[in-house]
Amino acid sequence: MDDSIDVDDLFGDPNSLELGLAASAPTWKSLSQRFDELRLSGCCRKLAWSKLGAIAYISNDGQKVFLQNILCNADDGEWSLCDGRFRCKIAEAQSGHTFIHLCWHESGSDLAIVDSCGRVMIVSMSIALNAFAVSRSIVIDPDDDGNQPVGLMWLGVNRPVGAVHAFNKASKTNGRWVYSRYVRRPLGPFHPLNKSALVCVTRSGHIRLLYQSQDPKWNEVHVDLQTVSCSDDILTHAALSASQGGSILMVTYSTQHRLFVYRVHIKWDAAPVDTTQQQPVGFSVAQTPTIQITHIRTEIQRSVFQRADNDYERSPSARVMPVLTHLDIVGIASDGSAGSYVEPYILAAFAIPVSALETQRQFNGTSSIVRWALESTGQSTHSSFDEIPPKRQTFNLTPKTELTRWDDIHFDKRVLSIDYFEAGSVVSLTFDDGSISFYDAKTMNAISDNEDLATISSMPQAGFNLPNIGCITCISFSPNGCLAVTLDEDSELHLHVMEHSFGIEHGMYNDEQFGAAVAALALAFSHACSNDSSSDDVMMIAARSLTPDTRKTFITEVYHALSVNADFTIEQDKLMNNPYIQKCFSMQAALGFNGRLEQRNLAAAIPWFTLQLRQISILFAYFLHFNKSGSDSECHEPDILRMVLGNVRWALDLAKYLIDDLFEIASSFDKHSGDQSDKKLESFSMLLVLSSIPRAFLKYICRGLRGIPSSFRSATNLSNESFGVYSNIVRLIEESPLRVDVYEKFLLSIDNVIKYTYQNAGFGSTDRSTPERDLLITASVPPVLQPAVVTILTNTMTLIRPDVDLLHLCTWDYSWLGIDDDKLTRLFRRRNEVDILKKTITQLGEPQAKSKQPKRRCARCCAVSEDTTSPKSLASFRLLVKTVVLRTCICGGVWMVENLDTISRGPVSAWK
Repeated sequence: MDDSIDVDDLFGDPNSLELGLAASAPTWKSLSQRFDELRLSGCCRKLAWSKLGAIAYISNDGQKVFLQNILCNADDGEWSLCDGRFRCKIAEAQSGHTFIHLCWHESGSDLAIVDSCGRVMIVSMSIALNAFAVSRSIVIDPDDDGNQPVGLMWLGVNRPVGAVHAFNKASKTNGRWVYSRYVRRPLGPFHPLNKSALVCVTRSGHIRLLYQSQDPKWNEVHVDLQTVSCSDDILTHAALSASQGGSILMVTYSTQHRLFVYRVHIKWDAAPVDTTQQQPVGFSVAQTPTIQITHIRTEIQRSVFQRADNDYERSPSARVMPVLTHLDIVGIASDGSAGSYVEPYILAAFAIPVSALETQRQFNGTSSIVRWALESTGQSTHSSFDEIPPKRQTFNLTPKTELTRWDDIHFDKRVLSIDYFEAGSVVSLTFDDGSISFYDAKTMNAISDNEDLATISSMPQAGFNLPNIGCITCISFSPNGCLAVTLDEDSELHLHVMEHSFGIEHGMYNDEQFGAAVAALALAFSHACSNDSSSDDVMMIAARSLTPDTRKTFITEVYHALSVNADFTIEQDKLMNNPYIQKCFSMQAALGFNGRLEQRNLAAAIPWFTLQLRQISILFAYFLHFNKSGSDSECHEPDILRMVLGNVRWALDLAKYLIDDLFEIASSFDKHSGDQSDKKLESFSMLLVLSSIPRAFLKYICRGLRGIPSSFRSATNLSNESFGVYSNIVRLIEESPLRVDVYEKFLLSIDNVIKYTYQNAGFGSTDRSTPERDLLITASVPPVLQPAVVTILTNTMTLIRPDVDLLHLCTWDYSWLGIDDDKLTRLFRRRNEVDILKKTITQLGEPQAKSKQPKRRCARCCAVSEDTTSPKSLASFRLLVKTVVLRTCICGGVWMVENLDTISRGPVSAWK
């Protein structure tokens, strides 16, 4: 019988009976086809996960590009891959071509899509993770097979030195984890205008630089590689990497088995400017790039599989020339110390061609990892030249770069994917049998969970592992490497989650393993926070794996790793510039979310409401600043004023709730004769005003409420609509049953009480952070602040009692705030949703209508925003950018447009 006959071809598809079975694994033919793609081109990635959390993938027919992501389900708080309501088609092939490659920008907001004729489309994120607009049309490029990219690289984002930190390890010292953090220096080259730019290496040996200008139109420059001169020596693979000195290290591989190493320099020249004409505000001088290429080395592929065993030498695969399937440049993360920079090395994967094993009808070929180190050696002239007296100034010779081949690594299975994770410097190899192995990027030694658990550098080293995912063709890892997605033959995504026992194995508890696992999670989360990367993948594992008690341990480690100072009793002005407060509170709020109809526990409610107070503080500060600076016309647009109106109403209602609740506790406190152990004292209101962070935001909001009426009286040139909305804002403030000055006096009194309590207990500036942090994590009053609780209930509340209309406050409807879990609040949650940005109420219709209602929903906290299109005016756009809520929620999670297909979609601005 002919071994080449496929049984599936004879008997049909085993899934055609529709028995409800799981999706079948890829067939031998699919794997064979995939390895042919890997052999023919270095640009064939059909599944890619962005830094912001978007998962882009090409359908199996190559005609469409879809986008999905992981999110928290608003109904039950469970994390999973998003369903069809959020799935988005962002590109469709034209003119009979197919899409073959995807490449995300470092920021995660731009995606390059390449088709089978080498044409490049670029789409850019607008107002949500699944709302993309075409930034560069694919029809710009001509149909040319020689233009097919074999290597792509986005230029990096230039950030100030010190703006980005990274973590390389956590070490346990004296029973406590110490997290090593260092300044991560960005590597160039960069676009001088901080725009996007893409470098492409083509099959015919062209280097193309696609870059955005100020408009922001896309322009192009290109240069030829002189080493690729003959038509039968075309390129199949190219790898590019930013390197020290602002240059690009580039490696190419050709059909003649030649490996070329280059150094690429991009020089930007400013265009001449007419100084006689006045330039508009925000004008930047146009920049034109030029590309300079230096050929460093050439390596000819020799023997790859070098084994001494006779069985291997007699095998059919030993007599077949191996082919290149992967070519990468691995840049080892530096720890930031002087002289710690390590030159990247070249990593290539070779495998026996699939066609060589067709007669065996089994997919068990061998592969090898080959590595070359780039080493610079000094050059000097012969000693005889020293006898010749110099007639002019001498110059040092340029260092010579040598390629040193390290020991090869052999496998008895094929490498399907190579992925590098900066956090911990880990290389992941995915094989054709579905197994995944992790290696130290410096040594390529396998990472074992049996290593010393007193020093943790990555999640695999702490014992996290991905289960065998079965036979696949495409895989991609999440930003922090703890999740993976695969694509089946029906173009459906499957999510795979790292697992860990967290110290519980065979009914026994291992504290060392638990501590290492929690430290690894905290390390990964902290690295994501400091690198502006999505941490939702880490959140998913924490929410799924940790119990309520162990979550507190995890949160404590995150506070410790990020060196979060929770005490702002004195230096409250530094709170606005703290980069990690929002990220930590977002994590706490997400871990305590169990569905939109469920009440958050106190440990999650305090951070969640503090995030809202923070956003209102930023909004009021922005609004009043532009009024004061004379840019009032921009802030007086009706849409902006309506946003301010909703937030003023919400802030005033929260203030009334706090005062009313504390008066109720005070009246009950008298009956208990000063019993400080009463759990009723640890209410939402008491904890919110005791904690220095939310209390500082409450004071910021008071300043805004005082300043808005004054700004209204000085406003000029208001339209009729703006005047009406502005008047409602001022009326709401001035007619409030709780006067702003009384509320502010209440907060200042609490400030003084807490300062005196700390001083009386002998707590200095370095001591206050611990009880403040414990209050936020455990949602309980620390012992040092218990005297302050008594003083607030007995003195502060009595102080403001004559100026408060208690009857009005206790009969007010606070259900829309969502604090309590009473019958009225539960009914409000079922029937309404509150726009988290505008603080307006949206009534929910019948379940059938609700499922089709378009809105933006946060992938992390599940908050909603009614705006599903780009801002209508430049002023509104600038407001959302300044308050950092254009693309992200107040918690820092990304927006997702729900039911995107129901929106009538016209041209959408990418807002670049």
